Amino acid sequence: MSIFGKSAVSKMLAPPDRETPLAHGERHFVNGHPLDPPFPPGMESIVFGMGCFWGAERKFWQAGAGVHVTAVGYAGGLTRHPTYQDVCTARSGHAEVVLVVYDPAVAPLASLLRLFWESHDPTQGMRQGNDIGPQYRSVIFACSATQLAEVEASKAAYEKALSIHGFGRITTEIGPAPTFYYAEEDHQQYLAKNPGGYCGLRGSGVACPIGAATS
Repeated sequence: MSIFGKSAVSKMLAPPDRETPLAHGERHFVNGHPLDPPFPPGMESIVFGMGCFWGAERKFWQAGAGVHVTAVGYAGGLTRHPTYQDVCTARSGHAEVVLVVYDPAVAPLASLLRLFWESHDPTQGMRQGNDIGPQYRSVIFACSATQLAEVEASKAAYEKALSIHGFGRITTEIGPAPTFYYAEEDHQQYLAKNPGGYCGLRGSGVACPIGAATS
């Protein structure tokens, strides 16, 4: 378990659980696809966190063919069905994350991983640029053992590339997917609804040597 997740917070101090999911809307604001499962046959899911989830989600819905739907939410912490305010206390233990549902025959996982690694600096620990706190940590939560193996291999390859350019070790939390809790509807596809909204994502400038370039 990552030092940034559940082990870093106390259940006694965490915001209280909720019994019901937050209202998060029914359909993707950009492509109109349902946000909730069941998803079409052949789709796979993976969960990424790389700082503020507004900009992170936009990266993936703009990835093109093969990405069926994206949704923002919270994962990796203690509180059940947390709110944005709960997560911002840093006491729930959750990271801001993006659920990516994709067709691996069209958008191979390698292309999504390359987009993930190149779109932020995964060496910063509990922050991403000016966004500071455990909710902004870099994470990948895999939904299968096959995904997990590919994620770990991509980390090793990118860490080697980063080290050549003087970066430190990758701090990304990697593991099997915990429960994904959908964020509030206002946060879903936020930068499509608010084109001038904040996005603090900055890549390292180092190319990831796996997969094909993602447009």
